[in-house]
Amino acid sequence: MPVWLREHLWRQTASAVYLSLPVRGLRVTPANIFCTDRYLKVSIPPFLFEAILYAPIDDTNSTAKIGNGIIFFTLYKKEAAMWDSLTLANANKEKLQYLRENAVLKAHEKAKEETEAKKVTKQEHKKYALEATMKLEEAERKRIEDLKEKERQKVTKELELWKEQQDAAEKQKRVQKEGELHQEVEQLKEKKKEKNNKTSISYEGTSETRIKATKGRGSYSMFSENLKEEQLPAPRSAATIKINFTSRVFPTALRESRVAEEEEWLRKQAEAQRTVSADLSELEDLKEEEKNPDWLKDKGNKMFATGNYLAAVNAYNLAVRLNNKLPLLYLNRAACHLKLRNLHKAIEDSSKALELLTPPVPDNENARVKAYVRRGTAFCQLELYTEGLQDYEAALKIDPQNKNIEKDAEKIRHLIQGTTQ
Repeated sequence: MPVWLREHLWRQTASAVYLSLPVRGLRVTPANIFCTDRYLKVSIPPFLFEAILYAPIDDTNSTAKIGNGIIFFTLYKKEAAMWDSLTLANANKEKLQYLRENAVLKAHEKAKEETEAKKVTKQEHKKYALEATMKLEEAERKRIEDLKEKERQKVTKELELWKEQQDAAEKQKRVQKEGELHQEVEQLKEKKKEKNNKTSISYEGTSETRIKATKGRGSYSMFSENLKEEQLPAPRSAATIKINFTSRVFPTALRESRVAEEEEWLRKQAEAQRTVSADLSELEDLKEEEKNPDWLKDKGNKMFATGNYLAAVNAYNLAVRLNNKLPLLYLNRAACHLKLRNLHKAIEDSSKALELLTPPVPDNENARVKAYVRRGTAFCQLELYTEGLQDYEAALKIDPQNKNIEKDAEKIRHLIQGTTQ
């Protein structure tokens, strides 16, 4: 049975009621006080004070001060009037019970409304923070693009100036070469004219001399030399032959590579980059860069680095909707789920990443190790140590030099031995 606190003092004005409740020797906290517009209760087990107020009050603005063994209430009236008494007089038990239950229901509804309001406010703050972050990222991206554009224009101008200089130098060389050729042609003409003059002089001599000249080697030698000079070819121009070697995507030598598996992995990666699985009609309000899974992945990575794991999950979720063939999206989202203790989702995303990281090639070794470790960690946190040890051992097969994974696997073995004993 409760012990009722009957002793209290009260006074009033037209707008407020002032109530003093002595609680000497009792430890009172705000959690011991319950107040609605018609109901006031102070519960300090086994002591109890209860009052069904004469008229409604403004419970939102009303206050209670605790100190010096007294609880001092300031209750503001909803309507300015003088009360005949503090509590409702001549009320039967059914009405008092109804007022109590109604007060509790109102308190529950008010608490629910406050919770919903806080939830909405929290979501608005989170949305505002995300929008602010995206605006900052957009401004930074625009600044970088402007710098790139300026550098591109600068390089283009320098290249055009260099081309003009090269063209001018080539033109000058061509003019100089034409002048030299013209000079050589003039010299050849002069030599030919001189030889023709000598030939005509030889024909004007005696017939004996002409016959001897015809039989001798002089005439043949003169014409053959003239023919050689006229048919002399120009020197060959110099040139440079460029040889390009086809680059390999994988670091291993071709003779040591598994060509079929590597080609399959490259084909799957290219197909994943081209795949868009989301209905873009639902996402038409997004900006162009927000429809890029790689941009969203980078955004999620930055959110994860700052500890904002929920925002990172939202970014990865949208990227997966746009392209569900990229294994790194599932791998990074699994890391976020581990931080948020969503262990079953972490296992699901790690398994999906391992499914997409096939065939196993040197280029995806690091990603496969992370997927096995994250899934194994989630299994161990769910106390499924056998499954977790299997994943850690699979990671060790890929990267046997990793000491951290080896230590964690050894700890799991000790846990399994302890549970079996």
